[in-house]
Amino acid sequence: MTDDAAVPDLRASDADRERVAEILRDALAEGRLDMEEFEERLDATYKARTYGELTPITRDLPDPGTAVPAVSLIKETEPSGGWRDRIVGGDDAGTSSWAVAVMSGFQRRGRWTAPRRFNCFAFWGGGEVDLREAYFADREVVVNAVAIMGGVEVVVPPGVEVVVRGIGVMGGFDHREEGVPGDPGAPRVIVTGFAFWGGVGVQRKLPRAEKQRLREERRREKLERKEQRRRELEGSDDR
Repeated sequence: MTDDAAVPDLRASDADRERVAEILRDALAEGRLDMEEFEERLDATYKARTYGELTPITRDLPDPGTAVPAVSLIKETEPSGGWRDRIVGGDDAGTSSWAVAVMSGFQRRGRWTAPRRFNCFAFWGGGEVDLREAYFADREVVVNAVAIMGGVEVVVPPGVEVVVRGIGVMGGFDHREEGVPGDPGAPRVIVTGFAFWGGVGVQRKLPRAEKQRLREERRREKLERKEQRRRELEGSDDR
């Protein structure tokens, strides 16, 4: 490309814009840009009219064929993010061991440590015990839920074994997630307690980070299909 710094006001051609777009596609494929950044920069690329407008778009990205700093291939000691790291064991009593909602609500979610036994009570109210991003004080934890004219929702991530032992009177406990084998080394969650004119539900959901990753993958695939379609249309116009 022409020296951008010397001629920032020189009009850019379609070929110049396409070269910048190609650098962005390579950066997306290599993980240097996420989907949102890629879309923003690609939109700015096709709107650019001069070299001065194109230059900042790829200033922090390597040109095709340019050598980049070497990355060490020696594995460093880092948290693996597996179940072993999330079961803290020992004397950890957990971040919180109980919760109460009386005509109100409670939530335990995010990065917290679930104790060996978590007691919760909901009366004319509701609560959520979300274990998707939680650490566990032991390989087996008990969620003891009492719901009187109210409800408690227990959310577990995929891979966790669930056992439901609660008793319902004019109410009930959700058993749908029982019987699903757990991953090797994953914790076991026992849901017990009592429900009267209320209910205790159990849901299995993906962690938020995983849901976001899947959304980004779908967006990327959609954008790649659009780009492929655009190239096909441009190719047919050239012929």
